[in-house]
Amino acid sequence: MTDAGAENVTETAAFELAQVNISRLKFPLDSPELKDFVDSLEPVNATAEAADGYVWRLQSEGGDATDVEVFGDSWLIVNLTVWRDLDALTSFMYQGRHRELLARRREFFERVAEAMTALWWVPAGHRPTVAEAESRLLHLRANGPTPYAFGLRTSFPPQGAQPPAFEVPGDLGCSV
Repeated sequence: MTDAGAENVTETAAFELAQVNISRLKFPLDSPELKDFVDSLEPVNATAEAADGYVWRLQSEGGDATDVEVFGDSWLIVNLTVWRDLDALTSFMYQGRHRELLARRREFFERVAEAMTALWWVPAGHRPTVAEAESRLLHLRANGPTPYAFGLRTSFPPQGAQPPAFEVPGDLGCSV
């Protein structure tokens, strides 16, 4: 490996990829319409935890994050995870039971116009908070993809992961 290659591996290892996605429920979590989704949470989370490159996920005492409030809206649910890198995240996302649920997301969740997923680099070992995730989503909605917050289609390397100074407009909630 060249010195430049060694530097890149070291820099990447110094960062991990945080991911948040939020979804607006179509029905209450205890409804028959969401039974398949709710019944899949535990096995999908177990698969994620066993996946190569998985680091961490937000969870409450119930073992998932369905009761963690996001944006002060009880109809929104949050998934907040940390992965080794983008390849590890996407490898998990598009396989097995998670892929099956992803294909059925319109059955369970409202279609929302705003960005509902954001990615950003965090120092290795950092565990992002819901407030941090909300900030990244709002930044992405206001500014489009930047090194501070980006999506799956437009990613950035860990260099530049430091937060920029910005002001978020107040009207970037989660309207349907």
